Amino acid sequence: MPVRKEKKIYRRFIVSTSCVIALVLAVIFLDMAIRTRDLINEENVVRAQTLVRAIVLTRKWNSDYGGVYVEKKPGVESNPYLENPDITARDGRVYTLRNPALMTREISALAEKDGLFRFHITSLQPLNPQNKPDAFEEDALRQFERGTVQEVSRTEEINSRTYFRYMVPLYVERSCLSCHKKEHYAVGDIRGGISITFDIEHIEQNLRFNKAAIIVFGVVTTAFLLLLIYYFTSILIKKLADARMLIEKSAITDELTGLFNRRHILTRFTEEFEQGKRMRTSFSCIMADIDNFKSVNDRRGHLTGDEVLKEIARRFRSIIRAYDVVGRYGGEEFLIILPDTNLEQAWHFAERVRMTVKEQPVADVWVTVSLGVACFEEADQNIDDVIKRADDALYRAKNAGRDRVEWTP
Repeated sequence: MPVRKEKKIYRRFIVSTSCVIALVLAVIFLDMAIRTRDLINEENVVRAQTLVRAIVLTRKWNSDYGGVYVEKKPGVESNPYLENPDITARDGRVYTLRNPALMTREISALAEKDGLFRFHITSLQPLNPQNKPDAFEEDALRQFERGTVQEVSRTEEINSRTYFRYMVPLYVERSCLSCHKKEHYAVGDIRGGISITFDIEHIEQNLRFNKAAIIVFGVVTTAFLLLLIYYFTSILIKKLADARMLIEKSAITDELTGLFNRRHILTRFTEEFEQGKRMRTSFSCIMADIDNFKSVNDRRGHLTGDEVLKEIARRFRSIIRAYDVVGRYGGEEFLIILPDTNLEQAWHFAERVRMTVKEQPVADVWVTVSLGVACFEEADQNIDDVIKRADDALYRAKNAGRDRVEWTP
């Protein structure tokens, strides 16, 4: 596989893996943020429900007793919407009636003054204009009348602060009819609702900080994980590439000499042959054989023979040009391919190889080689034609006394 294509595959793998992991982490952190928001909202609802139950119980207590009379001191006004709300005691003190709605409003005013919360009793047909519903309450009341919900809640921005609003319906009880008989209510009817509002700005600030922290933590964590993935994937890819290169090298390399093996050298020869025919360029090849190699094995052993083969291969590599190709053809035979080289140039090169081999002994053994040279001809059909001429020349070199170069014209 081409290196560029392989890198593209690895790059695509890293990018796709990183995107999947980033998406999964983004979903996890988003889920954390949503769950935190839902949990806070549930806590707000529970708080609102508790407060509403408390005021509803207080109203019920008031309603069950038909209202509560309080002494009419300075600042205490009578409820103008009640008939005969005042009574005078034997000692001359005046008491005025506090029905559930007025009591709730006054408790709400005290709580709002302390910055705690605010209650509001309202209906679509209020007796008191102060009980007129706002937009949130009107929408909730209409939902109650349709019977679609039993409670409504949401957050609102009021004067640049965030408030939680909650509302539940109020049902007509028998004790309520004394004050609302003119509206022709029946027991069980929805006569309005009670809403509660409290400040949650500090909670929202904490949520915003928490959201920012989650985003920062998510980005840092994702970046760190992606760097780890990139780092370890890069190491894995490098190891795979090294292993692949080792396998590829093993597949084309002769294990003993380190030269190209027979199969690969013939493949390269075929490529040069096809290019030579297509481009009409010359190239030559040299068949080299170590003289009397069998006697080296017999007299000095196969280990020495292996050393001879390895040293001859090293000397071949030291003399060939960068674009020449040399390989072990089989046994003690070697094949050298010389691109852009005519027959005369190949012969001179073979002479240099022969002299280089015999310059020094190998493992205390003086070694020589015989070489046969052949050049590409237009009449050649395949590499076998060229190799046969080089092999014939090598055969003549052997028969002529060895340690010599022969060529086929």
